[in-house]
Amino acid sequence: MVVDDHAPLDGYELARTDDGDVVVGPDGGSLLFANGGGGSGPGPAFDLVLIDLLDDPFRLGALRARGLVNRATRVVAVGVDHRVRSEAEFERRLGYWGATQVPDGAVLETSERVGHDFARPHRTIVLGGTRSGKSEEAEMRLAGEADVLYVATGDVHGDEEWTNRIAAHRDRRPAHWRTRETRDLEDVLAGETGAVLIDGLGTWLAGVFDDLAAWEDPGRIRGACDGLVAAWRGTRARVVMVSDEVGLGVIPDHASGRIFRDALGELNRRLADESEEAALVVAGRVTPLP
Repeated sequence: MVVDDHAPLDGYELARTDDGDVVVGPDGGSLLFANGGGGSGPGPAFDLVLIDLLDDPFRLGALRARGLVNRATRVVAVGVDHRVRSEAEFERRLGYWGATQVPDGAVLETSERVGHDFARPHRTIVLGGTRSGKSEEAEMRLAGEADVLYVATGDVHGDEEWTNRIAAHRDRRPAHWRTRETRDLEDVLAGETGAVLIDGLGTWLAGVFDDLAAWEDPGRIRGACDGLVAAWRGTRARVVMVSDEVGLGVIPDHASGRIFRDALGELNRRLADESEEAALVVAGRVTPLP
């Protein structure tokens, strides 16, 4: 099936669905213009999907979760405008989502398969300061995935401000993502083979210090950190880890703060050494770390 703005309607079947407009060509090729609110339930995969990814990239992941988009489906971004700050930034995001954009007036053939396959193990650490946008960056990278396990390492029983932070993170995540609240990251990294987002390393390390009563004897955390690095190295998952960059500010004037800062800085470096990608987020801007 050849699709362009002037495609003849003879022999084509058109239908409106909750997911958007569906076109089936005489040769059986199928196209979804995903301009609907989103349906429910599984269905056969489309050959070509046109979708506004700047509106809600998580919709692509939901389509993949339902089987409407598979590894062979060509995903093309439409509605591209100034909602993203630059062409280079948009191309960067499309790379993570397994999608492309084409010039206006382009003719697309559904027989040209440019699919999405991120099944290989891949490790990314995303660093940043407070409110830098590091969690949003991590979520963006996995927005197009069909199945994502979100691992929350923080204590859910904090004060009101902490509870509100957790709720804001939860509300941002799409309904088809799974959530697990645990500090057993070795188990997660050993057992998962799909997409995993861990948020974050700082709260995990603080919990380890508490669990091992290590604030007076930081050497006690060495085994836990070694185990995490080994599990990170051996994971079969496509995993993104969020961590705090705590070494750029004022040196803490209390011993526990200095101990934590040094331990997290060292652990960040060790995990980055074992990662295919590392990035630093400052004021919402992302700098890849070669």
